[in-house]
Amino acid sequence: MRVAVLGAGYAGLTLARKLEQTLPNSVSLVVVDEQTEHLVQHELHRVVRRPSLANEITVDLHEVLDCEIRQARVTDVDPDAGVATLDGAETLSYDVGAVCLGAQTAFYDLPGVRDHATPLKRLDDAREIRERFLELGDGDRVIVGGAGLSGVQVAGELAEMREDSDIEVLLLEQEDAVAPAFPASFQSAVHDALVDAGVTVRTGTGVAEANADAVTLGDGTDLSMDQFVWTGGIEGSPALDADRPVVRADLRLGESTFAVGDAARVVDSDGEAVPSSAAAAIREARVAADNIGTLVEQSQGSHGEFQPRLTQYQFNVPGWLVSVGDDAVAKVGPSVLTGRAALALKTTVGAGYLGTVGAVQNAVDLVSEELDLNDVEAEHE
Repeated sequence: MRVAVLGAGYAGLTLARKLEQTLPNSVSLVVVDEQTEHLVQHELHRVVRRPSLANEITVDLHEVLDCEIRQARVTDVDPDAGVATLDGAETLSYDVGAVCLGAQTAFYDLPGVRDHATPLKRLDDAREIRERFLELGDGDRVIVGGAGLSGVQVAGELAEMREDSDIEVLLLEQEDAVAPAFPASFQSAVHDALVDAGVTVRTGTGVAEANADAVTLGDGTDLSMDQFVWTGGIEGSPALDADRPVVRADLRLGESTFAVGDAARVVDSDGEAVPSSAAAAIREARVAADNIGTLVEQSQGSHGEFQPRLTQYQFNVPGWLVSVGDDAVAKVGPSVLTGRAALALKTTVGAGYLGTVGAVQNAVDLVSEELDLNDVEAEHE
């Protein structure tokens, strides 16, 4: 019997690690991903300012998984038949599987945006953003389109990189607040942190199109720019025709397939839409592991003639975290933290995640890097 995990992002790696611990030895587990390394996506913005962090936020899959790892791009999935098509027209059949392919940057067919903006999804993106920014000079402007958590974080990093120059970092958001998917108290604290970092924030302002020298807003206003970063939204994997299908709380996408993380739009057991985040993907993966185990048991006759009861996912995360340059904002329950307390919490969460996926040395190195930075900052206070 074969169980397949398609994708090794937050959802896929967490799921594969859990399945390694729980599946019977008679079951073959295969993980498929384009890369042989896992990227800690929520720390990617740090690489823009501190390239050395790339080593800490990439994890060799062969070091943390003890199963078959197949490096390939998934081009299509038939969730009912249990068949994935890989590049080169190779097919992979499975008895039970999970689509954990994440999401890609959405450009919404806005003229010129894909051609003239850099997204932030891969290490190469972070390096390109850094290289282009370092070419800017006094009076230049960099525009960051989209003020979700990724946009907030990259704008904060760029603001800190200016040193004594007067480069403008302008963050645009078409909704009425930054971090629009999050609670109002968190939005307010994030906005204040951005302003304190010297970021110009414009909300209620959508991008309509772009060329090499300017961004045109929805109201027809042209804004000159010297660099353009796009974090304006996500769409599904090409393997799902760029769609993010809706799955209910059992995460079931088809007869033998589950969808976990950003690959789908999850509705939890309370009927609420689950926001896209690493925290949600990790928790969904644990539910998917339970449900895959249940289907495996069913196939082996453990449930007799009765349909097994699948675990239902309920969205419940302890809080939200975002870094804004040398500052951070954390919402834990009703409390909102900023400054050193929030920075320490964000470092702890990042290192904790690395520890849970078996990348203990990466976790140690990440904490060391962050503590070194904080020590340098303390010396100049």
